[in-house]
Amino acid sequence: MSGHSKWKNIMHKKGKTDAQRAKVFTKIGREIMVAVKEGGADPAANGKLRDLIAKAKQNNVPNDNIDRVIKKAAGGDDKNNYESMVYEGYGPNGVAVIVEALTDNKNRTAGEVRHYFDKFGGNLGTSGCVSYMFSTKGIVILENDGLDEEKVMEDCMEAGVEDFDFGEEAVEIETLPAECGDVREFLEGKGYTVISAEVEQVPSTYTQLTEPEHIRKMNLLLDALEENDDVQNVFHNWENQDDGE
Repeated sequence: MSGHSKWKNIMHKKGKTDAQRAKVFTKIGREIMVAVKEGGADPAANGKLRDLIAKAKQNNVPNDNIDRVIKKAAGGDDKNNYESMVYEGYGPNGVAVIVEALTDNKNRTAGEVRHYFDKFGGNLGTSGCVSYMFSTKGIVILENDGLDEEKVMEDCMEAGVEDFDFGEEAVEIETLPAECGDVREFLEGKGYTVISAEVEQVPSTYTQLTEPEHIRKMNLLLDALEENDDVQNVFHNWENQDDGE
């Protein structure tokens, strides 16, 4: 799992402003609404909802907010019909970018995403143009608060994980996508602190940016995408400056 910097991305996100955190709450709420409409309001019977509730709590979303969103979706009060969309393209210097969105207006979202790519030195491509460079994996991050590596390895093997990387601050665990939630629950049951457990698009190769202007534009592209209410996730293969720190 060398090269995968999910932990550093999480640390970067934790430093964001209250306004940006509120936007994260809104995006998770939209995911919860879709999950309730598709699979019901009972987390015991709806694995997707169960995973999203865990994700909301990991992002410090208050329980009242979570309950309110579930009740609203279950009661049919949310009239928006969100559709999943995936956009693929290239950032500056050919950085591969995948954008996952939940939108109630495909034309609006596609236009906005295209605008960001054009404005910041990239271009929106066709479906499949970069996804072949990524693999879909479940990624579980454990807080390393003095963990014993051998014990972690034993528990990971028992959980049936694909791979794990024991770092000083965190343990990054790779699972099959469908098993991500089960592995999270298993490890929580073992007493581990789970920081994040999500299905990710993990790049097989990485692209470096050395030109200051390319780095500036790539950061602006990522910021613009993450600020958009319709965009749920952004994955890329930029081996950014944080990796070298």
